[in-house]
Amino acid sequence: MAGKVMTKAQLVSLIADKADITKAAANQILEIIATTAVTETKKNGQFTIPGIGKLVKSRRKARMGRNPQTGAAIKIPAKTVVKFRVAKACKDAVAPEKKK
Repeated sequence: MAGKVMTKAQLVSLIADKADITKAAANQILEIIATTAVTETKKNGQFTIPGIGKLVKSRRKARMGRNPQTGAAIKIPAKTVVKFRVAKACKDAVAPEKKK
């Protein structure tokens, strides 16, 4: 890893500085986005953050698996999972394809 990961406090400070608002307002905006993302994904099955990506609720089928310690076959039940699909613009900006 190249550097340290940005904390929530650092993100709030950055938003406050860039938008010329208070840290409290920036924190409130961040909380609203997070809450809306959870609510919309739960209700509609997906939530898009333009330019960044999309949260998608997905159903995983039941399947057979193996216990890694004993090698015994076990049944893994069906479950709902949340996946994050990165937007093409974000992917290209962060990790551009290498020219051949």
